[in-house]
Amino acid sequence: MRIALLGCGVVGSETVRLLQANAADLAARVGAPLELAGIAVRRPGRARALDVDPALFTGDAAGLVARDDVDIVIELVGGIEPARSWLLSALRGGKSVVTANKALLASDGATLHDAAAAAGTDLYYEAAVAGAIPLIRPLRESMAGDRVHRVLGIVNGTTNFVLTRMDEIGASFTEALAEAGALGYAEADPSADIDGFDAAAKAAIMAQLAFHSRVTIDDVYRVGIGEVTTADIASARELGCTVKALVVAERSAETEGISVRVHPAMIPRTHPLAGVREAFNAVFVESEAAGQLMFYGQGAGGAPTASAVLGDVVAVARNRIAGRRGPGESSYAALPVLPMGRTVTRYHVNLDVTDKTGVLATVAGAFARHDVSIRSVRQDGRGDDASLVLVTHAAPDAALSATVEELRGLAGVRAVSGVMRVEGGEP
Repeated sequence: MRIALLGCGVVGSETVRLLQANAADLAARVGAPLELAGIAVRRPGRARALDVDPALFTGDAAGLVARDDVDIVIELVGGIEPARSWLLSALRGGKSVVTANKALLASDGATLHDAAAAAGTDLYYEAAVAGAIPLIRPLRESMAGDRVHRVLGIVNGTTNFVLTRMDEIGASFTEALAEAGALGYAEADPSADIDGFDAAAKAAIMAQLAFHSRVTIDDVYRVGIGEVTTADIASARELGCTVKALVVAERSAETEGISVRVHPAMIPRTHPLAGVREAFNAVFVESEAAGQLMFYGQGAGGAPTASAVLGDVVAVARNRIAGRRGPGESSYAALPVLPMGRTVTRYHVNLDVTDKTGVLATVAGAFARHDVSIRSVRQDGRGDDASLVLVTHAAPDAALSATVEELRGLAGVRAVSGVMRVEGGEP
C-alpha cells in the first residue's frame, strides 16, 4: 500500500516515525507493507530530523495526489483550501483518504462524503476530534445500532487547562492563559481555542455522527471562555460545581430536532467530566440502550494524534486489500438543528441588588413573567447592598435570556454580575 502524506509538521513527522518504527507490525496487521510514496511540504529542501529519503519530499501536493501509484492519501495540512481540492482529487481518483482536518469536515464535509460515495472509496477522520481518543469509530460504527440522546464533552485542551488553573489555584484568566502558552498548550494566537471555534468544529462532526444528520460549524452556537471570571469560578464552587468549556449536542425531547452548542457551563463536581483536568479531553455519551459511556485521554499532541491517523490508515488499507469500502456517511435522519433560543437549559444568575424589602419578590416576578421556574435562591447582605444568586429549572434558552434582559432594567437591581448555563444534572 503506497501512501502520499500531505503535511509534515508535528503530527506528520510523528506519523512518519511511527510508520517506520512499526513497519513490520503494521504490515502484518494490514496484510501488505505500508510505504511512503511521497511527502508534500511547502519547503522540500528544508532539513528535517527524519530518517527519510530526501527525494520523497515535494512541493507539488496536487501532483503527488494524482499519481497512479498512490493508494492512500493522508492529509495533515489543515484549513479549507487547498486541502479540499487535494482531497476531492484523491477521492475522485479512487484513493482512500485519511484526514485530521476538522475545519474542512465541519464546514464542507458533505462534499467530501459525496465524492467518497460516488467513487466507492473511504474517507476516515478519527484524528479530527479529540486526538488519540477513539471516538469517531464508536459513534459511527459501534453505536450504529443504538439511539444517541446526548453528547457532552471537553474537546479543547487549551480551554480546559485555563479553567482548571482558575479553579485549582485561583489564577485569573490572563494568568492561566499565559501559563498555558508557556507550557505549549496554547498557540501564539489562541483565539481559535479561547473563542470556541476549535470546539465548534469538533461539535459539528460529533453531532453529524451521533444523530445521522448533516451539521456544519455554522449550525453550532458558540461562546468562548474569555469572559469567565474568578467570581464565576467562586460561584460555581459554592454551588458544588466547577466551570468547564463544554460541547453539548443533544436530541430535543420537545420536538423533532437537535441542538449543538459550545459554551462555558457549570457542572456538578460529582459529574465524571468535572474531574477532567488540564489539557486532557473527555466525551460523555448518553444513549438509549448502552446508557452512559465516557471516552477519556490526550486530545492533542504529535504522537497521540499520529496514533489515531495510523489506526485509520490500517483500516482503509485493509478495506482496499479486501476490495470493500468501510462505513460512509449516514445522514438519513436529516434532523434540523434548532436555534439556541429553543434549546432547553438552566441558568445560574448572580445579581447585585439593593437590600430592601420587596426586591426578591420583584426579581421572582420577572422570572414568572417568562415562565421560568426558580430552583434555588441564596441571598447575602452587604450593608445597603446584597447579592442574589439564583439557579433556574430547565427552560427554553430564549425565555431565560429574556428574563436576564428584564432583570437588567428592574428597580432595585444594580447589576447582573454573572450569568452562566448549568449542565450535567442537578448540582
